[in-house]
Amino acid sequence: MNKNLVVVSAGTGDPSSTRLLADRTAQRVAALSSEGGEGVDIRVIDLREIAAEVTTALVSQHVGPGLRAAIDAIAAADGVVASTPVYAAGPSGLFTSFFQILDTDTLIGTPVVLAATAGTARHALVADDQMRGMFGYLRAMTVPTALFAAPEDWADGALAGRIDRAALELVTLMRAGIAETVRAGNSSRYQTQFGSKNDPGIDFGSDLMRLAAGGSAQ
Repeated sequence: MNKNLVVVSAGTGDPSSTRLLADRTAQRVAALSSEGGEGVDIRVIDLREIAAEVTTALVSQHVGPGLRAAIDAIAAADGVVASTPVYAAGPSGLFTSFFQILDTDTLIGTPVVLAATAGTARHALVADDQMRGMFGYLRAMTVPTALFAAPEDWADGALAGRIDRAALELVTLMRAGIAETVRAGNSSRYQTQFGSKNDPGIDFGSDLMRLAAGGSAQ
């Protein structure tokens, strides 16, 4: 069975260097998987296409059809490439807003490549310094190699080497089924969001829950 790789790009241009970096990484993941006799189905989530739905969800909790499809794709992913442009020395607001909308259990154990682009190399540490913390909060399994590209990097062979390294790390974790293993072995140990796919269930008839609801213990 093919693995599901989801590419999340917050690039706003067309073409977009942010999308280009994500696509090159995804293509390398697919090539490495193919060399190992495995297939990869790639799904791209272009956040600019659902920006209005992301904003609506933030202020009203209403999830539109485009955003719902994106969330479902993320939940079913065996691996993720998450790519953002850098604005004001940080990930774009659209990028962070999308991941803030997710159920905090959605990415538990999911392998993720972090990627960022900017107009200057001064922002080279954004992926490691800011993005990695956010995905750590979501309990995702970020690969060791983060990717960054400034304009001068596209003509530098070192970028291709970093992409190869990050892609291999992602393929290795996807091949190992790390997300399924982590979730299966720790489902009762995580503090999960009520109603999420990892929620083990709550006994609403217990004394504690009756007291929390304003009733009395039996």
